[in-house]
Amino acid sequence: MIKSKKNLKLAIVGLGYVGLPLALEFAKKRSIIGFDINKKRIEELKFGFDKNLEFTKRQIKSIKKLKLTYSDLDLRSSNCYIITVPTPINKLKKPYLKELFKASKMIGSILSKGDLIIYESTVYPGCVEEFCVPILEKFSGLEFNKNFFCGYSPERINPGDKYHKISNIKKVTSGSTPQITDLVDDLYNEIITVGTHKAPSIKVAESAKVIENTQRDLNIALINELSILFSKMNIDTQAVLDAAGSKWNFLPFKPGLVGGHCIGVDPYYLTYKAKNIGYHPKVILAGRKINDSMGAHVASELFGQMKKKSIKIKGSKILIMGLTFKENCADIRNSGIENVIKILKKFKCKVDLYDPWARKQEIKKTYNIYPLSKINNNTYDGIVIAVAHKKFKKIGVNAILGLCKKNHVIYDLKNIFSKTKTSLRL
Repeated sequence: MIKSKKNLKLAIVGLGYVGLPLALEFAKKRSIIGFDINKKRIEELKFGFDKNLEFTKRQIKSIKKLKLTYSDLDLRSSNCYIITVPTPINKLKKPYLKELFKASKMIGSILSKGDLIIYESTVYPGCVEEFCVPILEKFSGLEFNKNFFCGYSPERINPGDKYHKISNIKKVTSGSTPQITDLVDDLYNEIITVGTHKAPSIKVAESAKVIENTQRDLNIALINELSILFSKMNIDTQAVLDAAGSKWNFLPFKPGLVGGHCIGVDPYYLTYKAKNIGYHPKVILAGRKINDSMGAHVASELFGQMKKKSIKIKGSKILIMGLTFKENCADIRNSGIENVIKILKKFKCKVDLYDPWARKQEIKKTYNIYPLSKINNNTYDGIVIAVAHKKFKKIGVNAILGLCKKNHVIYDLKNIFSKTKTSLRL
């Protein structure tokens, strides 16, 4: 067993939203191997280009202790592997763990006695020890907690957030033995400036991760349901939230489309495990049902307002502003606006897409619509502002109004602008 963090030779497996910032931060302190199976990703990073736009060329190129590779042969010199591969859900809303198991198989095939494997990927409680460990044992021929050890430290990356960075977000740490827990905790304290929380077991750490976002999902679902109710009563939801928020302990959640790789995913990991042990969760799935239905609600509200203004839905020209899953990031995967666009196309609307952050080819691949680089004035019957990009705020509501025909509807899903300037708000 490795007894000190000084003896750790570190490799980060997976260089996406989680792995890249982790690798760059550790490489400020020690030599690191950064591995990804995507050859193009590695070549882009070597050039200094991060397709997620989280890091600049200067930030990447300034780190000299990071070796980037797509060859697993380069991993053999390491004795500590941090696995940060994606763990999404499939079309049936079930955990998709193929990449996690592939990474475990790869690391298992090169494990040596005394090695440490730390998982950061989101999983359900018990996944590491019940599924990943047997894979490591099978392909290494080594015995868990005798010849190799495991840790779990759930990622808390917040894409697009320039304030909450990896070094100033408190980290949960855990290990497969008390000694390994201390070692994992000591390692992360090398880069975390605000401290860590040592969980008593890997399962506790796994559970903590999934309930962090399940709690947020349920709170948003409550506000979304209230916004639907208040809409039917012709009451301004934001005005209600402002009034209720005058009390010190009212939680400041807002209605909206719920997407991304955490809030819309993690609850399904927890409910999947619950069903496997014979418990059928009610509250968690109710929240998911509400949040998953918000795309249809938004389209319905838009059509309702258009009818009030005698705007013909079929053939209407609609602009969607914002396609990423959250503000100020480039990732369109798991975006809540996707269902809205599907419904607009189903009703034969002419849909234009605009997002200054997102990559045009990915938008075309996802929606079969090539996005605009420039928006023309006096063009649209309706505009849906779906993401609170700072660039949209900078454009300003008057310029956005100028994009519309005289008779129009603007639906500001994120309440960026005042209601006096927009027709609809969630």
